[in-house]
Order: sequence, then structure tokens, then C-alpha cells
Amino acid sequence: MKKKLIALAVGLTLTASIFSGCGKKGGADGDSVYRKLYSSEVTTMNYLVTGNENEFTIGANVVDTLVEYDNLGQIKPSLAESWEMSDDGLTYTFKIRQGQKWYDYEGNEMGDVTANDFVSAAKYILTPAYESATAQNYFGIIKNADEYYNSQVKDDPETEEVEGNNLNIDFSEVGVKALDDYTLQYTLVNPTPYFLSSLTYVCYMPAYGPLLEQLGADYGTDNTKMYYNGAYLLSEFAPQEKHVYKKNTHYWDADKVYIKEIDETYNSEATTLAPIMAENNEIDYAEIGADIANDWLSDSKRSSMVSKTRIKTSYSYFYTFNFDPQFDAEYEPDNWKLAVNNENFRQSLKAGLDRVKALTISEPQDPKARLNNTINPSSFVDLNGKDYTEFGDLKAITEKDSFDEAAAKSYKDKAMEELKAEGVTFPVKVLMPYNPTTTNWDKECVVVEQQLEALLGKDYIDIIVEAGPGTDFLSQVRRVGKYAFMLCNWGADYADPQTWTDPFTAENSYNFMDKAMNNGDGVADTVKEYYSLVDAAKAIPIDINARYEAFAKAEAYLIQHALVVPYAISSTYYVVDKKNVFEGEYAPFGVSLLRYKGQHLLEKPMSMDDFNKAQADWKAAREKLATQK
Repeated sequence: MKKKLIALAVGLTLTASIFSGCGKKGGADGDSVYRKLYSSEVTTMNYLVTGNENEFTIGANVVDTLVEYDNLGQIKPSLAESWEMSDDGLTYTFKIRQGQKWYDYEGNEMGDVTANDFVSAAKYILTPAYESATAQNYFGIIKNADEYYNSQVKDDPETEEVEGNNLNIDFSEVGVKALDDYTLQYTLVNPTPYFLSSLTYVCYMPAYGPLLEQLGADYGTDNTKMYYNGAYLLSEFAPQEKHVYKKNTHYWDADKVYIKEIDETYNSEATTLAPIMAENNEIDYAEIGADIANDWLSDSKRSSMVSKTRIKTSYSYFYTFNFDPQFDAEYEPDNWKLAVNNENFRQSLKAGLDRVKALTISEPQDPKARLNNTINPSSFVDLNGKDYTEFGDLKAITEKDSFDEAAAKSYKDKAMEELKAEGVTFPVKVLMPYNPTTTNWDKECVVVEQQLEALLGKDYIDIIVEAGPGTDFLSQVRRVGKYAFMLCNWGADYADPQTWTDPFTAENSYNFMDKAMNNGDGVADTVKEYYSLVDAAKAIPIDINARYEAFAKAEAYLIQHALVVPYAISSTYYVVDKKNVFEGEYAPFGVSLLRYKGQHLLEKPMSMDDFNKAQADWKAAREKLATQK
């Protein structure tokens, strides 16, 4: 017997009347044009291969997914009208919405949307020659996905042999099948409670099979070389000139697409020009940089045009300790390795870091709004209204700032006594690099350096702030271990706490703690225990309460033993915007936040009062919805 999972439209939704303070619509529904500038051109429109969020925006607005989220974060049907999950949790069967079509950039009908289009897209993604940046999202989830991928790698003489590439797997053995034109089935490796949420990501989008086969690697290289079945058509694409999205009037949910056209105009000076053009009502969106924010906020006229971006919980920032240092001898990697394996040393930096002070650089108005005491951000996932960060031992961590001057000094005294006995020389050199192309990172590093050295003493640590390369920073610095203590981040791939364990898995390129474990260093037992706790949590696929409790225990252990220092969520920034983002689709992962569907063009930009009211109404509606479950 199969468990029925037919998604229903949520009765509790936010309507335009809730946001009456935002001004009237800028035009009749479906008859408005949203104008903005852009300064960074996309390199591809092929949503099946890109790993760039800027490029995800195209796919998000022109191609539909099996399921989608409403503005309160509830899963609802999209291209799938209904679905079933087998009792063992290994098979999901979707009924595709019939009568949906593919269109070219001019709106000409090109073919039916069928289950085969999801199969074709999956095969394309799992073909190594196309170098999809999201292929790994199938691995370990979809049956035989990684085996099929690796079986093709062996045929490439320029590719090194990889584990499993001796298998001769045909795509028919991969767990993505069209049972008929309108029935799609996924077979999983293990029960995966977050699988439905994964379906809102680009790698699970469909593509018209015959066109994929015809174009191969050329698919999506411009707007004429792809087909559309979503809310918009990319009707014009002139690189470094203009992008024009036009409403797909044949779209199945066209009644909820209120903005008729989106015009994006290229300008390399968009950062400087956009605020001026928005003030003159020449465009409808502009980011207000930190360099001019105070001027705008102190001006009575301009301040009424300014609101903020919504807080994003799809990214988490944290400081990592490198347990396998590969930096130059002048920074004394062997000395650092001894120090970092000492828990009291790590605890001294964790307790000594004044995160609020550091965050003031990027968020001078309200730095505490970005503060994150856990790796998994609050409001990412919840169960019956209880936030994941309130489960188990995470609750106490969530409620208390880790900054504690007295504790930091106490940890320092213990660490110095223990480390001197091991032959560590002081001060310990702490190499802390930054990417010079990331705004304010250099200033933030200087604040951290000065604050930690002032509290713990230069006799104890010597933090060395150093600019890394402006290009390929990740591959040249973090991924090769050329740092001691550094700010890193991770973005969620699906709606489950497991996604936040991925940076710390074995063979990770974040803190390399698995190598400390394998080398039998001082932290070895601590790392082994963390991995054991994570494995235990992963082994609970059905009982979500128990699963969350288990992941909370693992994450708390990671933080309590200072294997990592939680820091912040993504920064918010000031904008001029004639949209109310709280009308749009919401999910703290995937591409939902990139979609224009559901949002109206307003007569005037949102003010801060409008924004705060809209946000409060949205939160209240979410809380009310949670009580009704």
C-alpha cells in the first residue's frame, strides 16, 4: 500500500489587502513592467549545468518544477498534480499535469511537457561531458546515479580512474523513469525525508528531450537554444545589453503571474547609477550600498523609498579551524597543528571572538540581526512550529552568545600550560586570509585581529591577516588548506538539518578534521564521536522528531567542542524596490526566492514601515499556519 501525498493549496495565504500600506499596483494585473539594471552578465542559461545563483534566476523564472512553495513556505503542486510515496520511502511516483506545453522564446508551441522530459534532463546532468555543477545532488540519493556517472568516466582517457568506474551501468538502471507520458517515478537509494524539497532545485528541472539531444552542450547557450514551460519566456537576450522576460500567457498558473514583463538593462556602473535612476523613477529596483546608505536614510524624501532585503537563511557563515595546515613555513604550520588539536586553545578563540563587533562592519545598523549561534540557521526548518534550533542541546546554544571574556581568558591559561608542555611556541601564529574582491572582508578581518589580540594577548596569539588571490580564492586557499582560522560559508541544498553537516564530512575541504582523526591527532576521538552522532541521525529517515533530536545532538557536539565557531547568516542590505518580496514564493533553499511569480508591481517603492509591517504579517501568518497543522 502506498502513502498518499497529494499536496493541497494552503487556504491561509497573504493577499494584497494585507499590504495595503505598500501603495496600489503599478498597473493592471499582468499588465506591468518591472525595470532594473544589471552589471554581471551570465555565461549560460543552461540551468542543468550551472552552479551560479545569478544564472539560476533564469531557469527559476522560465522553467517549472514538479512542486513549488507558496509564500508561506508550504509545498504545493506545480507540474506534478499529485504524488505518492511507497511505504518503504524508496519510491516516489508523480502524476504530471496534462496539457502543459513547451514554447520557444517567441511563444510558439513546440511540444508537450511529459515525464520523459524529466528523464532526459536527468540523463543530461549525469553525463560527465556536460560538466553539470549540480550532478552530485543525485549521488547517494537517486538509485545508481553516481554509478552511472562514474561508469562513463572510465571511457575518458584524460580522466583519472575513480571508485566505482569499473561498473557497466546503463541509464535504464538509474532510478528516474517515465512509466508513461504523464507518470514519473524516482527510486531512491535510502529513504530520504527531504526529497520533495530537493525537487525545487535546478537539477530536478525538466528539459525538452528532443532539443537536448539535438543541441547537446549548446543547450541554453542563448535564449533561442532552449524551450520554456514556466511563468515567463526569455524573449530577448543581448549579452551586456538587455534581458527581457515576458509573461507566458499559456502558463497553467498564469493568474498568479502579475508582472507582465521584466526588463533588465546592462550597465557596468549599475551600482552607482541604479540609486539615482530609481530616485528618478526610471527603474524599479536599486541596491543602496553601505557607502551611501546613511545619506539616504537621513534624507526625508529618499528614506521613504528605502526598505531592506529579507533575511536569507539559505547560507550560514562560520569560522573554521584548519586541522591539516598546508601553508608556508614562515607561518609555522607544525606549531599551529599542535595548538589547534588542543580543545582549550580552540575554546579560547571561540569564547574570545566578539562576533557582534565584527558584524558591525557589514551590518552597522543592526549587527545582531545577522548573528547565528548555530550552523543550521534558525527558521530554516521546523516541526509543528518548533524550530530545529530549539531541539535538544541546541536550545541552550541558540539562546546564548558564545562571546565570554572571562571564559576566554580561563581557556587561554589552561591552553598555555598544556601546550607549553607539548613544546608549542608562543605566540601561536594564526594565518587568517581573505578574498580582496569581497566587500568589507578585509575590514572585518582587521577587527577580529585587533579584538582577539587585545583580549587574549599578543603573547598568546599573533593573528596574521593576509589578502589571498582575487580570483580562484577557494581553490587556491580554502580547498588546499592554506589558512589557520578563516571565515567560510555553506549553502543549503535541501530542507533538512543533514545539509548543514556536509561541509564537515570526511574528505571535506573546509576544516579537514577527518585528517586529524585519521592521523590520530589529539582531536581524533572528538571527531570520531561527531561522525558517529551524524551517522546515527542519518539512520533515522521516518521519525522526523527523533531525526531532528539526533542531528541537534550532533551539531551541538560540534559546537561545544569548538570544532567550528558559528558566526552569521547572510547579510541584508538596503534597497529601493517596487515589489513586496513577502508575496513571492518562499523556501530557504532552492530557487524559490529567485522567482517573480506571485508578486505585484507597486505604485511606489516599499518604505521601511511597509517592509516591517509586511514582514510582521508574514511571520504572523506562518505562526498561525503552524498552529493549524
